Amino acid sequence: MSTVTTVNGPISSDDLGRTLIHEHVFVVGEEYRLNYQDDWDEERKIDEAVRDLNELKSLGIDTIFDPTVLGLGRYIPRIQKIAEQVDLNIVVATGLYTYNEIPFQFHYTGPGLLFDVDEPLVTYFVRDLTEGIADTGVRAAFLKCAIEEQGLTPGVERVMRAVGQASVATGAPITVHTNPHTESGLVAQRVLAEEGADLSKVVIGHSGDSTDLDYLMKIADAGSILGMDRFGLDVLLPFDDRINTIVELCKRGYADRIGLAHDAACFIDWFDPEAKKQAVPKWNYRHISEDVLPTLRERGVSDEQITTMLVEVPRRYFE
Repeated sequence: MSTVTTVNGPISSDDLGRTLIHEHVFVVGEEYRLNYQDDWDEERKIDEAVRDLNELKSLGIDTIFDPTVLGLGRYIPRIQKIAEQVDLNIVVATGLYTYNEIPFQFHYTGPGLLFDVDEPLVTYFVRDLTEGIADTGVRAAFLKCAIEEQGLTPGVERVMRAVGQASVATGAPITVHTNPHTESGLVAQRVLAEEGADLSKVVIGHSGDSTDLDYLMKIADAGSILGMDRFGLDVLLPFDDRINTIVELCKRGYADRIGLAHDAACFIDWFDPEAKKQAVPKWNYRHISEDVLPTLRERGVSDEQITTMLVEVPRRYFE
């Protein structure tokens, strides 16, 4: 047992319950919103998020891990308003989301750069984990970075190494956005291990976009958690392929290294909302409870294995 910080305060890891390991509440470019999103209604958006998350709780989910960090529009005061109104734990992250360069706020400042100082990313990440995010009083509980098809660019590597160093300094676990088709999860494991990070406390996110069992087992055999976390995004991999991959991994004894989620959001400004509903109608918080779990059971995955994926794996992530 250990203590996990949620938006509403610390809880025991035993109280996380059934957990979706990768969900967003809002993905919003705040600079874009303030300048161009003329139809934004803050209170309505909050009310809709409260509705969606309460519905998720009614479907048997107790906690979500929300890896919305710098680069994805993290704004904790909005999340606090929502968390006050839902009976569901929201666990937030620190880190930086980029596929290429880091933001210009860090471009010239850091070890060996124009302004040669200790890595400011590590300082900020550790502060978010130990003191709190801005002046909200909410502490992040885990770290997030990304490596996409572009690979280990200098900016991506700098962020990833800073995340690894912050994890070593604080003991906080890590979630990595990866592209499994380029096997970037293996690259992330190598870099994080070089920084001393504990790979058993790392989720290799979006592993569920792949059916390559050899690749997935390499990730799991090195100790990390497979993020089978994009249910509903059938445009990236069909539903049956996602299900069949988990079924086979469970048969091979890997249920204890699998976490489930949708990578969904109450609101994301990357797409027109109505067009998104048409293109990916199942990409919502309900899909796992309503469709995925019944199908897994039909195909031979036991209730014990489902409990392992939904309860024991997320709990172990923090222990």
